[in-house]
Amino acid sequence: MHLASLIPAFSARHPEVTIELGFNDRYVDLLEERWDVAVRIGRLANSALVARKLVAMRVVLCAAPSYLARRGTPTRLADLGDHDCLGHTNASLAGTTSWAFGKDGTIKVPISGSMCSDNGEALVRAAIAGQGLVYGPRFIAAEALRAGQLSELELDEPPMMLGAAYAITHPTRRPAAKTRAWIDFLAEALPALGTDW
Repeated sequence: MHLASLIPAFSARHPEVTIELGFNDRYVDLLEERWDVAVRIGRLANSALVARKLVAMRVVLCAAPSYLARRGTPTRLADLGDHDCLGHTNASLAGTTSWAFGKDGTIKVPISGSMCSDNGEALVRAAIAGQGLVYGPRFIAAEALRAGQLSELELDEPPMMLGAAYAITHPTRRPAAKTRAWIDFLAEALPALGTDW
């Protein structure tokens, strides 16, 4: 949603660098798949990988006004069992069978729904169309929230703290100058976007 739009500014600074972007919501093995850097969102597990924090991230629970008019507005965690919850197949804390609430994510709430996906943008689009509740990174839903296509919901417990977006490199390889330049650029450019992360 945001990285591709930053490429022209990066290329203007570093015209000799060729960029290959790969987008997916799965774990990427940097060495095996031959990537110089990955951008990962969330809480990082302890690992030997080298991480640089780019921007803090928040989670939001939201739904389309049309869905809320039809099904009612949940106000408590216990209400989620009565709703169509759109789960993410690659997200352990906002997955297909439970969602984590509380700042530390320790309150697990069972959920079910008629749709799940491995892509957060697809889930937001389905929520905009009235399919159900969506729970995920705020930046994915921010534009729809600003446009009134989605409404943010507040329950009796806060959403979990997602953590941040990180640039990840492999510790056994010293990042090339082009990789260091890209990471430095992202650390400067992402917070400057002013997006509601």
